[in-house]
Amino acid sequence: VEGNPFTLRPEKIPEYARKIAAIRIQDVRHQITGEDEPLYGEISFEEKRIRGETKAVGVIYDGFRLQKVFSDLLAPAGLHLRSSHIFLTNRLFATWGEDDCRYHARTSLYGVPSVISTTGLIEAPARPREYYLLKQQYELLGKNPLGIKEQLKANFLDYDDERLTEVVKGYVMQAVFYNLTGNPFCPDKGCRLYNAHWQEELIFAQIESEFEFCPYHARILNSLNER
Repeated sequence: VEGNPFTLRPEKIPEYARKIAAIRIQDVRHQITGEDEPLYGEISFEEKRIRGETKAVGVIYDGFRLQKVFSDLLAPAGLHLRSSHIFLTNRLFATWGEDDCRYHARTSLYGVPSVISTTGLIEAPARPREYYLLKQQYELLGKNPLGIKEQLKANFLDYDDERLTEVVKGYVMQAVFYNLTGNPFCPDKGCRLYNAHWQEELIFAQIESEFEFCPYHARILNSLNER
C-alpha cells in the first residue's frame, strides 16, 4: 500500500488536473477524443478535487482514459503484474459501447492499474425492477421519490452506505485475481468475483452469500498461503 498517488508536488497539480478535465463526458451519446482543450473552470474544479478541497460529484469520465491518467502517476518500474496497482476513486467513469453507441457507467476497470469507483458501485449496477416501477408511479402522482429509497434500501447501495466498505473489499480481490490469473470474474453468483450487473446480485455476492469465494478460487488463495 503506497497511499495517495495524488500527493503531488504543487507544480504538478495543474498538469494532472488538465488531463482529467479533458476526459470529462459531456454527452453519453458522444464519444470523446480527449483532444478538446478543457475550460478553465473545469481545470480549476479538478485542481480542487486533487487537493481535497471539494468532494463534489456528478461528473462522468471516460474510463479507459482515466485509467491512463492514473497509470502515468505510477513509476515506470512499477508497471508490471507482479504487484497489484489499485486506484480507489469516487470519480464516476464510463466506457463506450460499440453496440449502442453510448457510454455506460462502470464499477471497475482491471489492468495496470485497476480502477474501482465507489460512486460506480452505487450508480452502475441496475437497481431492482421494483424501484423503477415505483419511481414511475411516484413521478406520475407527484410524490417525493425519496420514499422509494427508504422502502427498498436493503436492496441497493446508496451514498454513505455502511455496506460500501465490505463491497469494495470484494472488488479489490477482483483486481488481485486479475493480476494472478488474468481473469477477475467468476460465474458463481455467491463468489466475491461475480460480475454483478444488478444491485441485488452485487449485495448477494459481496455481503449475503454463505461463502466468500467459490471452491475454485478458494483453492487458488489457499495455494498462495501455503507458499
